[in-house]
Amino acid sequence: MTKTLNPKAASAASAASAADARIRAVCRWLDAHPDTPQSLAALSARAHLSPFHFQRRFKALTGLSPKQYADGLRAGRLKAALRTGGSVTTAIYDAGFGSASRAYARADAHLGMTPQQYRAGGDSVAISYAAANTPLGLLMIAATDRGLCFVQFGDGVGALVKRLAQEYPRAQLQRRDLAKDRAFSAWMRALTGYLEDGRPHAALPVDLQGTAFQLKVWNYLRRIPAGQVKSYAEVARAIGQPKAVRAVGSACARNRVGLVIPCHRVIRGDGGLGGYRWGLERKRTLIDRERAARGAGRG
Repeated sequence: MTKTLNPKAASAASAASAADARIRAVCRWLDAHPDTPQSLAALSARAHLSPFHFQRRFKALTGLSPKQYADGLRAGRLKAALRTGGSVTTAIYDAGFGSASRAYARADAHLGMTPQQYRAGGDSVAISYAAANTPLGLLMIAATDRGLCFVQFGDGVGALVKRLAQEYPRAQLQRRDLAKDRAFSAWMRALTGYLEDGRPHAALPVDLQGTAFQLKVWNYLRRIPAGQVKSYAEVARAIGQPKAVRAVGSACARNRVGLVIPCHRVIRGDGGLGGYRWGLERKRTLIDRERAARGAGRG
């Protein structure tokens, strides 16, 4: 017997769907006009919603507030402009920041450093790292003073350090002794314990740097429960951009903080594993161990 919604519920569902469509249109407008400042009132008016309902629904769809979304777009333009080697001031204004002071105030959250330091390839920024053998192979973690910025598997410490240096070619890379560094030791123990049997680890501090779209994807992935999986298409729909399936896959591939941002929980729509930069065997093992832990009541 097919269940049907009563008229009031059907009307509410239709209104919510229409509101979501208007919010997605606002996202597309922001994507096309990242350098045009817009107030919450102006954006909510575009969606024909009150500021309160617009902000609440916008965050539910994208994982970000309208301000965070717009800031991420401007930060992406700033990073691209700084990499061209031109004037820092020109890059700041071309990215849509109304003043240099505003760009510097938000640089730590989006760049992890000042615009000059980012343009210089991370010059004078300290990044500490440590490596250890785990049940799934050699794992290296690295962190700025804001949190983990690199969690990856590799065949050797040297290769992993080289990979880290590619993001910040002139950063001050400092190796940590796990036997002496309490913070790094605690992070590694949490990750190693998770790799042993799939039990959830405590929330770890992260230093995420990416485009507004990447941040949307990564924030959504962190909300997928351990032992569950989503398809690339489901993730795209969940963040309000159903046609961005390939871009979701690209964001997963660009995840530098493996395990903490669980991109292994995203698979193909046909049930196939899809890709995983650290090997499909690891991806399958991670999913299987999470499901086993969930079934045993540890998740």
